[in-house]
Amino acid sequence: MQWPTHEVTNQVPELADYDLFSTDIALANGIRRFGAGWNEEILRGLGARLGTKEVLHLGDLANRHLPELETHDRFGRRIDSVEFHPAWHALLASLRREALHALPWMEPRSGSHVARAAGYFLHAQVEAGSLCPTTMTFASIPVLRNEPGLFAELGPKLFSTEHDPRDLPLQQKTSILVGMGMTEKQGGSDVRTNTTTARPLNGEGRGAAYALTGHKWFFSAPMCDAHLVLARTEGGLSCFFVPRWRPDGSKNAVLVQRLKDKMGNRSNSSSEVEFQDAYGIMVGEEGRGIPTIIEMANHTRLDCVIGSAGLMRQAFVQAAHHARHRSAFGRHLAEQPLMRNVLSDLALESEAATLLMLRLAQAFESPQDPLERAWRRIVTPAAKFWICKRALEFTGECMEVWGGNGYVETGPMARLYREAPVNSIWEGSGNVMCLDVLRAVERETEGFFLLLDQLADAASGHDGLRGLVNGLRSDLATPPEQRELLARRFAQKLVLAAQACLMRQAAPSVIADAFIASRLDMESGRVYGTLSSAALQQDILNRAWPE
Repeated sequence: MQWPTHEVTNQVPELADYDLFSTDIALANGIRRFGAGWNEEILRGLGARLGTKEVLHLGDLANRHLPELETHDRFGRRIDSVEFHPAWHALLASLRREALHALPWMEPRSGSHVARAAGYFLHAQVEAGSLCPTTMTFASIPVLRNEPGLFAELGPKLFSTEHDPRDLPLQQKTSILVGMGMTEKQGGSDVRTNTTTARPLNGEGRGAAYALTGHKWFFSAPMCDAHLVLARTEGGLSCFFVPRWRPDGSKNAVLVQRLKDKMGNRSNSSSEVEFQDAYGIMVGEEGRGIPTIIEMANHTRLDCVIGSAGLMRQAFVQAAHHARHRSAFGRHLAEQPLMRNVLSDLALESEAATLLMLRLAQAFESPQDPLERAWRRIVTPAAKFWICKRALEFTGECMEVWGGNGYVETGPMARLYREAPVNSIWEGSGNVMCLDVLRAVERETEGFFLLLDQLADAASGHDGLRGLVNGLRSDLATPPEQRELLARRFAQKLVLAAQACLMRQAAPSVIADAFIASRLDMESGRVYGTLSSAALQQDILNRAWPE
C-alpha cells in the first residue's frame, strides 16, 4: 500500500563511502609541509577505508552497545571483566594495524610524529572512544623505555600491530594496551593529594615490587593489560606499573567497582577501582612520580588537540554535506549568504586547528631544540586549552546547521557534540592548561623568545598580526600577581598568533588573510558566521570540502 503522506523528500543522503584524506586539502598539504609526505600513500589508503559505510557504522555500533561490567563469574569468583561489542575491537584492531599506538617509537624517522598525528586525526573522525587506550599506550612507551628490564619483556608486545583482546597474563599476550590511573576522588587534578599507598614486597625503589592499597576515582579503560598509577611510599608520590595479572598467573587485586556513566565517550569504559594489595612495579625514581608521569601528559595533551581537531573536521564535513543537499526557502542551504558565512568561518577554524596540531606533532621530533621545546612545552597546553574549547562551540554550530535532524541520536551530530567536552576536561581542564603555559614560559624562557621571533618573522608585513605577537612580548612585563588572573587571555593570544602565522605559511594568502582578519576583528567576537566579506566564501568552501 502506498502512503502519500509518508513520501520522503528533501532529506539529505547519508555521507558514506568517501575518502577522508583526499578530500582534506589542508591535511594532505600539511603532512608534506611538516615532513610526513613519505607516508602519504598509507594515509590515502587509510582515509579511503575509514570513509566506507561499513567502518563508519562501527563507530555507531560501538556507541550504541556500551561496555558492560561483570565483577564476578557465575561461581562467585572475582573476574572484573568488561565486555565490549565486536565493533569496539574492530576499531582497536584498525588503530593497532596502522601503528597509531607506537609509530614514532617503532619507526623513529623524520616526520613520524606528524604521520602518526595525521592517522590519529583521521580515526578521530570515525570514533573517539577507542582513541583513549591507544593514546595511553602511546604515551606510556617513553616512560617504560626508561626501565630496561621491564621494557625487554614489554617492548615486543607494545610494538605489535595486532590487537589481542584476550584477558590473559602478560606473558601469554601477543600485544598489550597500557592505561593510566591518576585521579582520586578527593583531589581530581591535584594528584599531590593522592592517598593510595604502596608497601614494598621484596626490596625498595626503582624496579622493586610493591603492594598498592587505595581507590582510583577515574581509571581509564580497565581492560588494558596494565596501568601506570601514582601511589605514595615513604619516599613520596611514586609511579607504578600495575598489571591486570600477577607474575604467578593469578588475577591482580584491581577491583572494578563500577563503570562511569558518562555524557560522551561512551564506547570507552572509564571506571572506578580499588587496589587491595595490588601488585605493582616502581618505574622511575622513588618520590618522583609526577615528573615520571608528566612525560605521558605531554603526549596525551597533544592527542587531545588532535582528537578535537578531528571532531571539528568531521562535524564540518557533515554540516557542509547537509547544506549542499538540504533545501529551504527555495534554495539549497549552502547557496544562502548567511549559511555560507557560517560554513566558511567553520572551514577556516578547522584548517587552522589542523595546521596547529601537525606543527605541534613536528615539535615532538626534536625534544632538545630550544625552539621546538617551546612549541612542545608552551604551545601544546595553550592549544589544548583553545582548540578543545573551540570544539564544543564548533560541533554545536554544525549540529545547528542540521536543525532538528542534528539533535536526534540516529544521526552523527549528537555523538560528535557529546564527544567534544571530554578533551577539554581530560588531562587537565582549561585553567590547569593556562597555568601550565605560564609555568612553561618561565622554565623555557630562551625557547619562548625564539618562538616569538619565529612568529614575528611569519607576521612580517601584517600590522595587525605583528601587533598580536608584540603584545605577547609585552605581556611578559605583567606583574606576577596579575599573570594568573590573565592566563586565559595570554593563552588565547598565543594560539591565535600561532594559527595565524601557520595559515600565512601554509594556506593560500587570501584564505589566510580571511582567517586573520576575522580573528583580529573585535566586532566578529567568537561566534561563527561573522566574516565581513562574501567574496572568498565559495573558494573557502570548495577548498575545505570539494564538490
